[in-house]
Amino acid sequence: MELQDKHQLRNPFLSDAETEAGIDMLLSEMTLQEKIGQLTQLGTFDEESDMELVEEGMVGSLLGVRGADNVNAIQRAAVEQSRLGIPLLFADDVIHGYRSTFPIPLAEASSWNPELLEETAAIAAREASSDGINWILAPMVDIARDARWGRIAEGAGEDPYLGSVVAAARVRGIQRNDWTDRPHIMACPKHFAAYGLAEGGRDYNTVDISETRMRETYFPPFQAALDAGAGTMMAAFNEINGVPASANRWLLKDVLQGEWGFQGFVVSDWESVDEIVQHGFAADREQAGAEAMNAGMHMDMHSLIYHEHLANLLEKGEVSLDAIDDAVRRILRVKYRLGLFTHPYQDNTLASTYMLNPAHLETAREMARQSIVLLKNEGSLLPIAPSVRKLAVIGPLAEDVEAQLGCWRGQGRPEDVVSVLAGIRSLAEAQGAEVVYAAGSSIREAGDTSELARAVRLAAESELAIVVLGESADMSGENNSRVSLDIPEPQMELLQAVHATGVPVVLVLSNGRPLTIEWAAAKIPAIVNAWHLGVQAGPALADVLFGAANPSGKLPVTFPRHAGQVPIYYNAKKTGRPHMKRYADADITPLYTFGHGLSYTSFSYEELQLEQTVAKLGESVTVSARISNTGDRDGVEIVQLYICDEAASVTRPVKELKGFSRITLKAGESRTVTFTLGTKKLGFINSKHQFVVEPGKFKVWIGPSSAEGLEGSFEIIG
Repeated sequence: MELQDKHQLRNPFLSDAETEAGIDMLLSEMTLQEKIGQLTQLGTFDEESDMELVEEGMVGSLLGVRGADNVNAIQRAAVEQSRLGIPLLFADDVIHGYRSTFPIPLAEASSWNPELLEETAAIAAREASSDGINWILAPMVDIARDARWGRIAEGAGEDPYLGSVVAAARVRGIQRNDWTDRPHIMACPKHFAAYGLAEGGRDYNTVDISETRMRETYFPPFQAALDAGAGTMMAAFNEINGVPASANRWLLKDVLQGEWGFQGFVVSDWESVDEIVQHGFAADREQAGAEAMNAGMHMDMHSLIYHEHLANLLEKGEVSLDAIDDAVRRILRVKYRLGLFTHPYQDNTLASTYMLNPAHLETAREMARQSIVLLKNEGSLLPIAPSVRKLAVIGPLAEDVEAQLGCWRGQGRPEDVVSVLAGIRSLAEAQGAEVVYAAGSSIREAGDTSELARAVRLAAESELAIVVLGESADMSGENNSRVSLDIPEPQMELLQAVHATGVPVVLVLSNGRPLTIEWAAAKIPAIVNAWHLGVQAGPALADVLFGAANPSGKLPVTFPRHAGQVPIYYNAKKTGRPHMKRYADADITPLYTFGHGLSYTSFSYEELQLEQTVAKLGESVTVSARISNTGDRDGVEIVQLYICDEAASVTRPVKELKGFSRITLKAGESRTVTFTLGTKKLGFINSKHQFVVEPGKFKVWIGPSSAEGLEGSFEIIG
């Protein structure tokens, strides 16, 4: 293959052999500085100072450059001005939508709907692609069991099985690539690994974890993302057992590349190669570069350590040319597979078609509907009865469009958002009801008492009060850990004052994490957990409140009673004294358990059946139950399957989710739901860090949450 054919090195559908041949040819032509350039990502781009680096082939990727015209101008410099014409990767953080902002990822996980999750990821990728992006730094697949950690908002919650299903769905959506005439998009699962276990729920903090727990709880979503085709991986900020993830040879090289056979590349998080020094694992930036490269870190995000020090490290023999070449090969492999050598440029007319496309907004509304979790509905206060002619919408978050964008909003803009108040007012007034509104308080700081008095007066004059409280967008997400999980004090004073009027109250939570709402759970008759719902927050919430949509969401994370309970999660290990009281001053149980979520109809579970009560090692066990809609509304139920291995060579959790099925039942309809428990679902990681299935007795449950369900048992024999 001649060098002048560099723009036609690879069609996206050429064989792997042809890809590797193209890579071999490029590697043979590259200088050391050009190789190091491929390993360098700039986190900011200044045209005056950085364009020369691009033209010299000294950059492999840019982060945060958007707009097809901007991207094309820089890409043209790389492809047409640099000596070898190697195209750039243009990366961006697209966490829950691009311009069409969807509910935050924790909210989307509440849908338990992998098909819809895949679709929202595909829409986000389509919009990002039209803006010139070809590498999405998502999904975040960290398991998180500590609600104090702000980045719990970015993931799928506490469970490795649900987290794995969600991770795979998001990767499939991002990499659907249902076009052939422009660069494809690659996903980048993050943060590898155990970032969600940061001590004290403090962002970037230390993680100390057994290898067994790492493999059993924190690795599975990453493995699922790779099985779904993810071609890149981002390392975590944190250290793991004394070694920063960005310099962790066991994590990046032994496990990811060795055991799992990963052929893509690993990118650092923002300046995390430099932070190897801050961790105290390296004395200076040069040593940090050596530690990262030798550990299997292929691309350096923004710190410029590889750019400044890698050549000198090679000359001193502290890194090898083989390690550099391997990193370059991996990065080029991804560029080939994205079709960047054949389609390096973006069509600059597509953004006007894709951004906020009506079909995308309708999907955003549907995802927001399915993300809403009905926590409590005493006396069937919801849906709002048609007879209600005057209702008060109260609370500082009712009109806060910024909050609905949530953390990591992508390119979402406040003007894109339909507020909660606007959504309720539109639907209520269409039905002939009057809506009055008062903020009532500020979000966090003590405010004007006259506004509180006004809110109380409006509520007292109404037939129903919808009180919208919770967190602003900047109270969750990266570097927004919290000690308290309570609703902020000014908002709680407002809720208690409105409750004191005697008017029926619906509490709507707008939040990026589980909150401690024990007082509200005891006093308020109806509670809706709406999370931060994105651009269609208002219409979606109104659909649920007025009954146009029947809520179906289930919690992907436990709601504690007190912050002192965290970390709290349903699949905790057994203890030697399970019936002993563990707190002297509080209930040990969660307020709302994993998998909890109500509907406007009711469902019954009957006739648990096991096709085999005894099975041999290697055989599957089939279990089923009959689910009936016993109410007067059509509804969706998320049927959940849990098991417990009663005795094993490594202690097992009290329950483990091993399957779920989202079913739609008309009023009065019944259906039998069947699950198969194969080897993969019956096994675990033993003390030698091997996956095994052991003979023994198992309990099994099929139910509506982790706290209830039909129970059966079976045995696996040798």
